Amino acid sequence: MKYVNLGATGLRVSRICLGMMSYGNNSERPWVLDEDAAEPIVRAAVEGGITFFDTADVYSAGASEVATGRLLPRYTRRDDVVVATKVYMPMGEGENDRGLSRKHIMSAIDASLRRLNMDYVDLYQIHRWDPRTPIEETMQALDDVVRAGKARYIGASSMYAWQFAKAQHTAERHGWTRFVSMQNHYNLLYREEEREMIPLCADQGVGVIPWSPLARGVLAGSRSRSGERHTTRSDSDAFIDTLYAMPSDFDVVDRVAEVAAERGVPQAQVALAWLLHRPGVTAPIVGATRPGHLADALAAEQLELTGAEMARLEEPYLPHPVLGHQ
Repeated sequence: MKYVNLGATGLRVSRICLGMMSYGNNSERPWVLDEDAAEPIVRAAVEGGITFFDTADVYSAGASEVATGRLLPRYTRRDDVVVATKVYMPMGEGENDRGLSRKHIMSAIDASLRRLNMDYVDLYQIHRWDPRTPIEETMQALDDVVRAGKARYIGASSMYAWQFAKAQHTAERHGWTRFVSMQNHYNLLYREEEREMIPLCADQGVGVIPWSPLARGVLAGSRSRSGERHTTRSDSDAFIDTLYAMPSDFDVVDRVAEVAAERGVPQAQVALAWLLHRPGVTAPIVGATRPGHLADALAAEQLELTGAEMARLEEPYLPHPVLGHQ
């Protein structure tokens, strides 16, 4: 496993981040594993050199954070891992149980730390942009979270480049903590982030940690062009239908299959390796519900693609509307 700095910070992270959304309970998503089923995967991740783990308060209504807090101490020291979580999504029925107001952020970080059973998180991220809250209020609250020692760094997730630039400018203007990372929607099926967000991050020294690096399994072959669905997640995750529905998407999947067959490796390894080769990418956030998923992620980190292979993989792509900001 290789390790790199997260953006312009001194924080070292593994080039693969394990997404903990897949663990907790299956009350919302039938493909989510309980703690007992997740344990061998988390253990293998630690043994494979992964030190970066990402969750969010909303995953399984907090159960993912609970699982993260219980599983990691069994196999590693707190100081040896980088734990990230997020705030914004609804965590209750109340008007203030969501969003990026000062009230919700201050309540949410304490609730996350209780579930994680940790004194601090390494990276506290806003899950989306909140159009109802002034960005000054959000950035000052996040700065106070860092100054209180409850988070070491802050990051953001999917939004427009102008919104991210506005947030960074607001923080800099007031002397508040700036975002050090962007967790955005980026993979071979969705490359619109290459237009503005990724160049912005590269210019400003912001680490890029893409979510859905395998397009929720589509790049690994979980769905066919004819509509067949081969996994529990592909058959039950309605969000996939809102993201990957263009006919040209399967032209890209076919190209991934061709390159993978020539290399004699699974499609997932090729798709992840492509992302790891892209400029600015720090660590894709990989979900794993089977040991093989993790094995593919670890192998992808070692797989070197040629320039010709990269060009072949990219050639079938057609522009998409903006997806994943909601």
